[in-house]
Amino acid sequence: MIDIRFGPQVCTDLTSGATREWLVTDGVGGYAMGTVSGLRTRRYHGLLVVAGERPAVRRVGLVSLDPAVLLPSGARVRLGAHEWASGAVDPRGFELLERFALVDGLPRWRWRAGDVVIERELAMLPGRSCVAVVHRLVSGGPVRLELAAACTWRDAHGERRSDGPGLRVEPVAGGAVVEDAFRLAGPNWEPEGQWWLGVHHREEAARGLPPTEDLWYAGRFSGTLDRPGDTVSVLAWKHDPAPEPPPAAEVVEIARRRNRQVVAQAAPRDDVEATLALAADAFVVRTGDAPVDVVAGYPWFGTWSRDTMISYEGLFLRTGRADLGRELLRTYAATLSEGMLANTADTGRVEYNTVDATLWFLHAVERHVALTGDTDLGAEVLPALLAVVDAHRAGTRYGIAVDPADGLLTQGAPGAALTWMDARVHGVPVTPRAGKPVEVNALWVNGLAGLAELAEASGRDADELRRMHARATTAFRERYPAPAGWLYDVVDAPAPAYPLGGGAFHDDDSLRPNQLLAWSLPYAPLEPDEPALRRIAAALLTPLGPRSLTPDAPEFVGRHRGGPAERDGAYHQGTVWPWLVGPYADACRRAKVPVDELFVGLEAHLTEYGLGSVSETADGLAPHAATGCPFQAWSVAELLRVRRSGR
Repeated sequence: MIDIRFGPQVCTDLTSGATREWLVTDGVGGYAMGTVSGLRTRRYHGLLVVAGERPAVRRVGLVSLDPAVLLPSGARVRLGAHEWASGAVDPRGFELLERFALVDGLPRWRWRAGDVVIERELAMLPGRSCVAVVHRLVSGGPVRLELAAACTWRDAHGERRSDGPGLRVEPVAGGAVVEDAFRLAGPNWEPEGQWWLGVHHREEAARGLPPTEDLWYAGRFSGTLDRPGDTVSVLAWKHDPAPEPPPAAEVVEIARRRNRQVVAQAAPRDDVEATLALAADAFVVRTGDAPVDVVAGYPWFGTWSRDTMISYEGLFLRTGRADLGRELLRTYAATLSEGMLANTADTGRVEYNTVDATLWFLHAVERHVALTGDTDLGAEVLPALLAVVDAHRAGTRYGIAVDPADGLLTQGAPGAALTWMDARVHGVPVTPRAGKPVEVNALWVNGLAGLAELAEASGRDADELRRMHARATTAFRERYPAPAGWLYDVVDAPAPAYPLGGGAFHDDDSLRPNQLLAWSLPYAPLEPDEPALRRIAAALLTPLGPRSLTPDAPEFVGRHRGGPAERDGAYHQGTVWPWLVGPYADACRRAKVPVDELFVGLEAHLTEYGLGSVSETADGLAPHAATGCPFQAWSVAELLRVRRSGR
């Protein structure tokens, strides 16, 4: 894996250290997350964040373990870090950090106080909501180490205040149980019980969200470190009837071995691929008895079918996990309703409000069968996939239907944003794209061809699928090329969405990256057009991937910043989306345009924001600062896929 480590210049500077985030996941939807400097900058940061019945339902438990070292001189050196509503940062333990590193994907800090050096390592137990934090004396001593446990128990998207009762902390052997929800275990537990008021999260303030909360100082652990190699360790885990987890040092070793196995299973050909393979592992989860699924991004997303299917090849087929992928595809096939995949249940209800997720599902099945030769799976899910085609021909939710006039897919309903450009502000779609979006119909053409191949491989008659494919392809080639030299983003857009002189329909020639799928998919409707690709690159391409809209457009927004409305308004109006590097690279390769240097910026990005991973989005204008989730599934998956598939 690539070497990710930082010295004092980064660790001791909050501008640098507190904007680089690490993530460790438990494989069941929970995680531990924080910054290089140790400062919590998000309400989502914590050492034990527990997933509920689905990954999006998470609760923050153990927030921090603040170390304090009692030196032989009697001095007490505090190594933690908190920012307060007053603007003060206290304590300032980051100023004593001499190194931070990711070792086999696990974070490791090293503080120096004179000749005393303390190292902290953190890991989660794979398959269980459990975190282990090990502190080791590297040099100096003897010293006494205290670890103050700051806790809460709340929804990860919210805050908890001191205007209610304090947390219930019940003493048990070797520690305590907090709110009957999670357990703390370590040496010499001493209960405390008081509020820490006004803890500030600077990233939430920047996002226009409530930036402060109150934490409950539940108590502290302590131990003596007499000589180098001595340790003081703490475990925290979801309180349940399962047996106690192994000792903390053993949890670290278990996690390290598993991470090495994940990388080895992917058979990476260089350090970047190894890093991306481990990053991909974070998104593949199994919560409770539920089937395997994909978390779209950390720290705030759960499962979204569109993201899952776009990510499928990179997360599963390019990492040696086809068996898990097979399970996921079978599960999703069983959930189809009226020819559609549910978009998400993150909102608390199942929502069937996407036009393209189902088409990405067809693509994922085709790629699975093509790359693995698993024709048995193809035959098993084929009836469900054929039912998808039938439902689209008959018409399904939100006006999604095959237009009998040309065989292309049309879609749209008042207030709905059904494509991947789905942001809404105050309930109004920012980019409604009603009509026939270019990438939707590229996916439709691709899906029909892939289904015909699956049908023929299963001994089924594919003549009707072939006819539909030929008709849609012909219509696509006639309708989408625009006089500007690229493809229309939407054709047959209704006048209410695009008012033009009272005409019934309008073809939108906005220069967006969606057209890349018309050239990039395995059964793309068009042969790559090098001049068009060069125009797209000149207008849209950045070091972190394509912008979502050309800067020349009046609607372009160059910064994905501000409160929720401002950010949603910019989301698909110029913001950079790293996942789009996949379709761009595929289209270039088909056009024989070199892409050897295309990934340099994204590879460097692996050490800039979400460490070892790829962010959800970035600003459309330089310096293209990363935004959104620091750890995003389709961003990682598409970079991994196109790097591997091009070799």
